[in-house]
Amino acid sequence: MKQLEKLTLFYDGACPLCQAEILFLENRNVLGLLNFVDIHSRDFNPNEAGISCNQALASMYAQYESGQLIQGVEVFTQAYLRANLPFLSWIFSRSYLRPILDSSYCFFAKFRHQISKIFGPSALWLAKKSNKVD
Repeated sequence: MKQLEKLTLFYDGACPLCQAEILFLENRNVLGLLNFVDIHSRDFNPNEAGISCNQALASMYAQYESGQLIQGVEVFTQAYLRANLPFLSWIFSRSYLRPILDSSYCFFAKFRHQISKIFGPSALWLAKKSNKVD
């Protein structure tokens, strides 16, 4: 298997669904191939990341250790691969599903706070409950 490059995910820490996804991925990050930066934290530097906070709010972005940025559904494909979730990575990488996944993700990104008000607390509770560290 090819050596995977480390990937830093930039996420909206004010979104409970986003927090739940990041916590889920953190729990699966046994190889240490994922880093996570809340775009609302002091750790987020737009100049280093190559994206503004507004861009990061509009779409999920990640950056390889080499500096290359990726966005949208491709972030999930690569994150799931690094989190040892090959089936999810495979699903997200299917070109015939990409139009559906891309449009679904665009909808979610635009309305994530409204969606998160409904589903976020439960998703975050489940992610915390299944947290191996606790």
